[in-house]
Amino acid sequence: MPKMKTKSGAAKRFKVRAGGSIKRSQGFKRHILTKKTTKNKRQLRGTTGVHETDTKRVHAMMPYA
Repeated sequence: MPKMKTKSGAAKRFKVRAGGSIKRSQGFKRHILTKKTTKNKRQLRGTTGVHETDTKRVHAMMPYA
């Protein structure tokens, strides 16, 4: 059987933690930053986990992760 391919866009966006949960970076911080508050922009830093309803989809895109 041929190997399954990992979606390259998903491989760039998601990392699987040791416990099996998936971490992602946060959006909404690329442009139109003048109307966003400083507190809002500060809280968009860093990473968060993928929501549990979406983990099955992300695992399907990254079969060997």
